[in-house]
Amino acid sequence: MTSNHARLLALLSAILLAAALRLVPHPPNFTPIGAMALFSGAYLWHRSLSFVAPLAAMLLSDAVLGFYSGMWVTYLAVALIVLVGWVALSRVSVLRVAGAALASSIVFFLVSNFGVWALSGMYPHNSAGLVACYVAAIPFFQNTLAGDLFYATLLFGGFAIVEHAVPRLREGRASQLA
Repeated sequence: MTSNHARLLALLSAILLAAALRLVPHPPNFTPIGAMALFSGAYLWHRSLSFVAPLAAMLLSDAVLGFYSGMWVTYLAVALIVLVGWVALSRVSVLRVAGAALASSIVFFLVSNFGVWALSGMYPHNSAGLVACYVAAIPFFQNTLAGDLFYATLLFGGFAIVEHAVPRLREGRASQLA
């Protein structure tokens, strides 16, 4: 197995593990979704794979948890967070990961709650209804942010530790950057 293959296997394993953590009981919105998408956008250099990996992992975990109406809105938010990972994490640092985690929480909040307003019928389809939807969702935002920060720390920090311990993974990174 080449260094590139070892690195790719390690990255995909981390993404799959993060998706599996959705299956563990957790507070509402305290999930690895945003961090998983950021991690994929930051480290998977093959652009289509950076989308496919987290979306496929989501699909697998949703197959266990159950499918729901409006899933595509969540998947859209995940895809947008992959883009945040591309842009904000072209160079990974603690500050950049923290900022990207905050940005991913905001993206998820805006997109998912817009979807609730537009698709659920719970709120009137006017500006007051949209504002009411966002206001009602504010208590969930803190868990989204906490989850994104926590899981980003686990994924990015954990992978940095593994990269340090397994030099072969760093070799794969160097060839990706060349």
